[in-house]
Amino acid sequence: MTTGPAPGTPAARPSRGGPAGQAPSAAALRAERIREKLYVLRGGGRTVQAGGVDLPSAGNTLAFLTKTGVVLVDTKLPGWGGPILEKLREITDKPVTVIINTHTHMDHVGGNVEFPAGVEILAHANTAKLMEEMRPVTGGPAQPNIFRENDGRGLPTRTFADRLSLGSGEDRVDLYYFGRAHTSGDAWVVFPALGVLHSGDAFGHKAVAPLDANNGASGVEYPATIAKAIGALTNIDVVITGHYHTVLTLSDLKTYGTFMRELVEAVQAAKAAGQSIDDFVRAWKIPEPYVKEGYVSFEHLRPVRADIEVIWKETG
Repeated sequence: MTTGPAPGTPAARPSRGGPAGQAPSAAALRAERIREKLYVLRGGGRTVQAGGVDLPSAGNTLAFLTKTGVVLVDTKLPGWGGPILEKLREITDKPVTVIINTHTHMDHVGGNVEFPAGVEILAHANTAKLMEEMRPVTGGPAQPNIFRENDGRGLPTRTFADRLSLGSGEDRVDLYYFGRAHTSGDAWVVFPALGVLHSGDAFGHKAVAPLDANNGASGVEYPATIAKAIGALTNIDVVITGHYHTVLTLSDLKTYGTFMRELVEAVQAAKAAGQSIDDFVRAWKIPEPYVKEGYVSFEHLRPVRADIEVIWKETG
């Protein structure tokens, strides 16, 4: 993640370790078993705090053990691909055969370049284009283009538009695209036999969604995108978000959709009433019902004004 406006959970600059974070190693990753064949690999990068919880800056990686190999969802920051592979060897002797990237941000795709040639890399078509460019996050600094530096290694080798299914039976994985949200290419990854969803940063944390307009995000469209996901995804018992520290549920996703819709409506109402954006930002707080649900502020890491500005500019 980047200093200032950050991709998922706001955090510190992407790094390979350093005094404020963990040096890349398998020991720094924690494998949490969700189902018999499904693990979340948590950890990686620097550590930030929100709501009294220490959070790694790298996104949550999901490992699904199929008959033929491991399907991996997201690969954390640069430098963490090797440790992911090493951690997987503690779980299985099967090779990684497929990587699915939920979106373009460095804390979810940075480890791609460290995986062996021949691994299929999947992403939404919009994400594939954005990964070629590796644009800075809205309001953030320029970032290195690790794929260009590695002659295209780690870029998607296959894309999808609206839906794509891999495998069959207990090994099936379904990929969906419901529209713009955190970026213009957010993929939703479902393991239907297990009742598990990885939402990427389209539902990254119980907090205001970081809106990366430079990579196609839309605050105004966000609630509709969440609503489409809720309408289409059924029989989901467990939701793995982009950065949240525990598993969540489909009910949590519904609450998140309502939270984002109410935020958008509040911004639109304030603009229609002739308020200034500064007035709105000074007055707005996370509503108490959501605070009770565990929603937290990342204001100490990323000014919420950056996200309000995106909604404000989209609102006529």
